[in-house]
Amino acid sequence: MVEEITPMGEDFAQWYTDIIKKAQLCEYSGVRGCMVIQPYGYAIWENIQKGLDSRFKKTGVENVYMPMFIPESLLQREKDHVEGFAPEVAWVTHGGSEKLQERLCVRPTSETLFCEHYAGAIRSYRDLPKLYNQWCSVVRWEKTTRPFLRSAEFLWQEGHTAHATAEDAQERTIQMLNVYADFCEQELAIPVIKGQKTEKEKFAGAHETYTIESLMHDGKALQSGTSHNFGDGFAKAFGIQYLNDNNELAYVHQTSWGMSTRIIGAIIMVHGDDAGLKLPPRIAPVQAVIVPIAQHKEGVLDRANALYQQLSEKFRMKLDDSEKSPGWKFSEYEMRGVPVRIELGPKDIENNQAVLVSRIDRSKTFVSLDNIEEELEKLLEKIQEQMLEAAKQNREEKTSAAVTYDEFKQIVEEKGGFVKAMWCGDEACEMKIKEDTTATSRCIPFEQEQVADTCVCCGKPASKMVYWGKAY
Repeated sequence: MVEEITPMGEDFAQWYTDIIKKAQLCEYSGVRGCMVIQPYGYAIWENIQKGLDSRFKKTGVENVYMPMFIPESLLQREKDHVEGFAPEVAWVTHGGSEKLQERLCVRPTSETLFCEHYAGAIRSYRDLPKLYNQWCSVVRWEKTTRPFLRSAEFLWQEGHTAHATAEDAQERTIQMLNVYADFCEQELAIPVIKGQKTEKEKFAGAHETYTIESLMHDGKALQSGTSHNFGDGFAKAFGIQYLNDNNELAYVHQTSWGMSTRIIGAIIMVHGDDAGLKLPPRIAPVQAVIVPIAQHKEGVLDRANALYQQLSEKFRMKLDDSEKSPGWKFSEYEMRGVPVRIELGPKDIENNQAVLVSRIDRSKTFVSLDNIEEELEKLLEKIQEQMLEAAKQNREEKTSAAVTYDEFKQIVEEKGGFVKAMWCGDEACEMKIKEDTTATSRCIPFEQEQVADTCVCCGKPASKMVYWGKAY
């Protein structure tokens, strides 16, 4: 166990690692780049999964499951796609002691598997749209790994849909991006920038890629969810055709969209402080913990248990009746990011009250036990709102605009954060910026601003404003 959490201002990367270990979110495994997600970390993922899954199904999406292995010949059928993933692919070459006739790829993503399935399952316009999603793990042989943010194996969901028209596919692509953005802001209290990836940064094989970008406390960006419009490129490679209502053969138009366990890394880095985690109430595994004070005294534990049973009907609760000191418990649950601590001692019971303590600002509120449910609900909603506002303020403070290249480089080097700057659309300028500053294009935001008339890099006329920044 980590004895102390390194202050984030001293070493942000070590602070992040310390929190993960001390809060017991995950642990390193014996397999390079892979992690053991511990119960507390997995409980966060379960709540994320539950929230997203509900939102997906409201749009007509159904869950399926595809195989883990992809034959090499199947992967090779979409040239751009296979080239994009080739450096990260893990291959199975033997079954037992026998060499396989054909190598099998451990799925880095499942486009080819869905395409193979759709080629057989779609025959007529009546079969469309196909709105499928799967929850699974994928493997990408990353060179540099970090828990949750980048690991060789990670958990995610990947949606794959097929549509009759290009318009339907584009509508679904943007619809799912909006689902992600709304989920991040409403449930995770993480504000995001919605926009389109540049040609260089788009998904391998996609016609267009759209993204939500969030900003961490240290000023680095994190791609938090993506939605891709594949057009009919995959359909032509895999022969996914259908008879339209004019009895003519046509190719389907497809989309793909995903969010992974890296979003847990975002929750840590957007909200945490030097004391540990801060978890948004809507996805916190424990929304409130009851800490009995002087629990050895008669009646205290009985009343604490009764309160636990009462509140558990409506909230995700924990009662800590261990023999550890109240001070130790206070620090423990603060470090683990539990939104509210409820203190209940002999004097509180005598006065028919309890003390609610907020994780956000450590403020204390004395509330009557007669209406504690209503007061706890109000406090949890207040904390959710405070966390979103604090994250928005941090992003605002760390977002700058640059007109000249010298100004751009100075901001990236000295301040960090998002830099809004104009771009001519030439990939050469995008590459030069990355080489000079290590900052990359995060997205071309839907909400455009005219920061200047010329490209920040080359000085040529520019019409696109881009968010740039260093990223995880």
